[in-house]
Amino acid sequence: MKAVSGPKFIEVEDLAVPGLEPYRNQKDAWLRVQQFGGTGLGGLFMAEGEIVVRELIASAYEVCSVLITTTRLESMRDAIGTLPVGTPVYVATRDVAEDIVGFDMHRGILALGRCVSALSMTELAHRARCLLVLEGLSNHDNIGSLYRCLSALGPAESGVVLGPGCADPFYRKSLRVSMGHVLRIPTARANDWPGSLQVLGDLGFEVLALTPEADAKPLHEAALRCPPSRVALVLGAEGPGLTPAALRACGRRARVPMNPGVDSLNVAVSAAIALSWICKTGPGGEQVPAGSV
Repeated sequence: MKAVSGPKFIEVEDLAVPGLEPYRNQKDAWLRVQQFGGTGLGGLFMAEGEIVVRELIASAYEVCSVLITTTRLESMRDAIGTLPVGTPVYVATRDVAEDIVGFDMHRGILALGRCVSALSMTELAHRARCLLVLEGLSNHDNIGSLYRCLSALGPAESGVVLGPGCADPFYRKSLRVSMGHVLRIPTARANDWPGSLQVLGDLGFEVLALTPEADAKPLHEAALRCPPSRVALVLGAEGPGLTPAALRACGRRARVPMNPGVDSLNVAVSAAIALSWICKTGPGGEQVPAGSV
């Protein structure tokens, strides 16, 4: 095996090799309580696949270790070579790797990450220009898709605020669906709900609820009144939507105009449409080039 500076390569043939327990367990809930007792956004998490692992290595999050198949090692050698000295990189054949993790490891790589200290909502609000504020979003696919939409369509200084009932964005499936963008976007939890929405309003955000209710303003009208640099877009779960308490706490309501007979859109699709209008529309209704807001 060609030597690479930085990490410590460990060839795995015996499943009892020390350090493999997180890969054998493969339960997100177990990982997430290993350091911070399951509170806040702390704990360990598992990144899966080349794209997500590359995002992890390039991020501010700690890479505790890597499990990689021999066939995947060559394509990942450039990124793995940048890991801190001594980082364990467990190298195994695909058969052995699948015996360790207990499923078809066709992506060929997993990496164990550790969360950095979470921001408070107020700290995040002071540095953000656009926030997605989520209530009751328990679907991991939707959580991951929302991060990807925000990374693609929001301004550089964007963030996510997780209200009650939201899935953990650092769960393996959320990370995978987000294509690793969870690792790019700062996240905070709202500890007071729906009072946190009033706090955001007091901090200068236009707090805009996205809802299909008929009395909400069409999105293109609402967007013209939203300063692109200070908007908090509030989204609820598919089906129930935002709770009445959350709707009352928002400054205004907006809806995506739809053809008759269509009840609603997927929450990530709705967020993408809203972000395109709010973050890419100038004060006179002109389209603002991406990245310039």
